[in-house]
Amino acid sequence: MKKKIGIFCIFMMCMLITGCGEKNIEGTLPEIMDKLYEGISDEEKPMMLENVELTEENFEYYAFSTKEYQEAIASEAMTGATPHSVVLIRLKDAKNSEEMVNEIKEKADPRKWICVEAENVYVLSKGDLVVLIMSNDIAPKIKENFENLK
Repeated sequence: MKKKIGIFCIFMMCMLITGCGEKNIEGTLPEIMDKLYEGISDEEKPMMLENVELTEENFEYYAFSTKEYQEAIASEAMTGATPHSVVLIRLKDAKNSEEMVNEIKEKADPRKWICVEAENVYVLSKGDLVVLIMSNDIAPKIKENFENLK
């Protein structure tokens, strides 16, 4: 009987360990970006908000990183006087997320717009995604939406 209980406990521990790993978020980056803005009205969002595909040429400007990534987009206000940028990065390997987060935290410049400065800066990871949020009033809601992604 003790042997059966021991085997059952080992089985349950294995299930618990494999079930607790952080999973990658499904969906395209534009779909995930839309989820980050859920619950934020058009009036609260910056004017002329647009997704920009990040490439080898512009990645460092938006993401403040030189690390390897799979794909990335930035949601930016197309008016220069609005400090707002949300950068969503999908990594090739989720194991590199902490390294990417640390580099972005170290290098991110909330004054990249020169005339204005973002009040809030958040850098977070979830599975193979890393997000950089630099904005004012809506930044905490975007952060909350990222943390709630499934």
